[in-house]
Amino acid sequence: MTDVVQLAQALIRCRSVTPADDGALDVVQRHLEGLGFACTRLRFNEVDNLHAIRGPRGGDGGLHLMYCGHTDVVPPGDVARWTDDPFAAVVRDGVLYGRGACDMKGGIAAFLAAIPPTQERGTLSLLITGDEEGPSVDGVKRCMPWLEENNLLPTMCVVGEPTSQARLGDVIKIGRRGSMNAFVTVHGTQGHSAYPQKADNPVHRLLRALNALTAEPLDEGSAHFEPSTVQVTGMAVDNTATNVIPAQASAFLNIRFNDHHDGAGLARRIEAVLAEHAPRHELRVEISGESFVTQPGPFVDALKRAVHAETGLDARLDTGGGTSDARFIARYCPVAELGGVGHSLHQVDENVPVAELHALTRLYARVIAGCLAA
Repeated sequence: MTDVVQLAQALIRCRSVTPADDGALDVVQRHLEGLGFACTRLRFNEVDNLHAIRGPRGGDGGLHLMYCGHTDVVPPGDVARWTDDPFAAVVRDGVLYGRGACDMKGGIAAFLAAIPPTQERGTLSLLITGDEEGPSVDGVKRCMPWLEENNLLPTMCVVGEPTSQARLGDVIKIGRRGSMNAFVTVHGTQGHSAYPQKADNPVHRLLRALNALTAEPLDEGSAHFEPSTVQVTGMAVDNTATNVIPAQASAFLNIRFNDHHDGAGLARRIEAVLAEHAPRHELRVEISGESFVTQPGPFVDALKRAVHAETGLDARLDTGGGTSDARFIARYCPVAELGGVGHSLHQVDENVPVAELHALTRLYARVIAGCLAA
């Protein structure tokens, strides 16, 4: 099977709602083994992952390009709202429909179809995970240390997320902001609202702390990143009476931060503000990922040349958006994200134009040739 549409259809027809696989990795493995790749399944807890490699290995100093993608998809939601079965992979009027068509089974199919029958130089590998749309703890995050332990780390990596915006290849993501959540509970002293002097209102303390955290911007941005932001995403007070000062109040924050910060430093900042305004508090922090950036250089230049040769566009280098599996790869090698247009990811009737699949296949063929050129 070499046709990109057939490959994409075979993948979409696997109901691989995260963390289920339902045969999706089998589709990928069969194709790659037919091209001479050595394949290894990596299973961590309930998640299946696949590593495949062709060419010299073992850190010999040669060029080694890895493609990273995920075959797990988000649930289709209300199936009745879909025009067709979300996993039927119907082609209608030149468009392929189905859950994962855009994010990102179509992209994986394009890369598979772009792989040449043989390669004269360098090493080509793929890391395909089943845990990108889920907690992201048993996928690439676990696989990268395994690659390091087995001397299989690439010298560069393309993550195939659908990062193009209006046209294929108009954006290459060379980094991502860090992301963290903070869960705050402020304790006070319950009392009657008519006698506030006998109580300690935790809502007032929490509001003062939140104001201190959000009143001034964290920074003004950096060379490759927009300014960091603190967003209050929720508040909760367990109180149904209008004349009672509650005993505690909670808030939830999400911080997207650039390379001026790290998660630990921001956690210390939140703790310091809480200590000043609400000494009796609890703070729990979850860091989803640190910020990272791949500086422009030979690898990024090769991607830009491939895009220009295929589309005529001068790709814009970008670091916006949410997190991706690239955050787990950045400390091991240069990584960038290049994929199709993300116009329908996670939506009802998710789709990708067939013409875009063919164009993305040609683009990836240029990426492989350009990145592995001596």
